[in-house]
Amino acid sequence: MKLISLNTWGGRAGKAELIRFFADRKDEVDLFCLQEVWAAPYPHLEGVDAGGRTLNHDDILVYGKKEIADTLPRHTPYFHPHHLENYGLMTLVRNSIDVRESGEVFVHKWKDFVPEGDIGLHARNIQYVSFMQNGKTITVVNFHGLWNGRGKTDSDDRIAQSQKIIDFLRTCSGEVILCGDFNLLPDTRSIKMFEDFRLRNLITEYKISSTRTSHYTKPEKFADYVFVSKGLRINDFKVLPDEVSDHAPLFLDIE
Repeated sequence: MKLISLNTWGGRAGKAELIRFFADRKDEVDLFCLQEVWAAPYPHLEGVDAGGRTLNHDDILVYGKKEIADTLPRHTPYFHPHHLENYGLMTLVRNSIDVRESGEVFVHKWKDFVPEGDIGLHARNIQYVSFMQNGKTITVVNFHGLWNGRGKTDSDDRIAQSQKIIDFLRTCSGEVILCGDFNLLPDTRSIKMFEDFRLRNLITEYKISSTRTSHYTKPEKFADYVFVSKGLRINDFKVLPDEVSDHAPLFLDIE
């Protein structure tokens, strides 16, 4: 079973290139766990601060939910927004996989929370799908961690966010895969909490040196992670070279 985790950056690195990335992998990859996916524009927010930048809809794949899903017709899309109704997480699962359960849990703020000032301070959720594979229950959790405008170090909110994710993982039977853009550095307590929960951190295990592309010019080169429970056998894990975002796609192949 093959999985890609990618923060799409809303298509800002090139809308056609992003769509082509999915088209080229539609037959190979079973699950796509995506962050920063748009379902429709927010005209009333044009020009406002959004995650440290000004929101410009012309730069964004504003109907990305539909355009990506149309590119992957043999996959079922699951979309869970965390800011209003049009922006958030999308997981696409190959139709041959029998999804038994899907849903979301908010781990920072709450659904329908609207921040004052920079809208990048919106609420955060996890999105999950559970299915049977080779006699095992597997739960895949897609996540985009909170942004606070102060780097990718620990904060009380981030530690609380990690704890809420772990509380959810405790309810999952079988094996788990937790992936996404955590907005955290590897040496933070917020990351170590998942390792202490006995998940394998594939970023450190495979000695990954960066999860960013050349579109990202700041010095901190980590943000994205894949954690797996110890019962899963890994065939391959790597950072893909495709520059379709300021985040690099993470590729996982499990037996």
